[in-house]
Amino acid sequence: MTKINNILVSIIMGSETDLPVMKDAELILNSFGISSEMKVVSAHRTTERMLNYAKAARKRGIKVIIAGAGGSAHLPGMVASITTIPVIGVPIKTVSLDGLDSLMSIVQMPPGVPVATVAINGSKNAGILACQILAIKYGKFASKLAKYKQDLEKKVIQKAKKLETQRSTAFVKHYRKKAR
Repeated sequence: MTKINNILVSIIMGSETDLPVMKDAELILNSFGISSEMKVVSAHRTTERMLNYAKAARKRGIKVIIAGAGGSAHLPGMVASITTIPVIGVPIKTVSLDGLDSLMSIVQMPPGVPVATVAINGSKNAGILACQILAIKYGKFASKLAKYKQDLEKKVIQKAKKLETQRSTAFVKHYRKKAR
């Protein structure tokens, strides 16, 4: 797919350990032909780096920031407090509280500092939401989103028809295993 030359979406995370979750945002953006970058920017351990990053993002042409963070999860909110670029927060699942701490930290922003928040480990949806935001200005992404949603519908209908016609125990077992 052809890409717009400049980087439109910046994917940031508090630690390189967040990469297994955050890579899904990059994969979905790539599938829509959206240029992105990935950076580790810790709100607590590299505060100056975070400040410089957030202050320069608009000048660099960034249109949407996807910020993943676990635990206290300050990164999305701190970046949103510094820039006027839309920030999408991805709460990362944690060992101690299953990501609820991350979710609550990101979603409970004070008035005036909004952060769009997706599900725990929901970076794929963050990528889709970034594409929807970009589609307001870039029409080619709107048509790609429409096709993506049509394909989702087709897949569900195919699976539903298969289940309705087969109703086999093996089919049900297959999908139960896949859901785990």
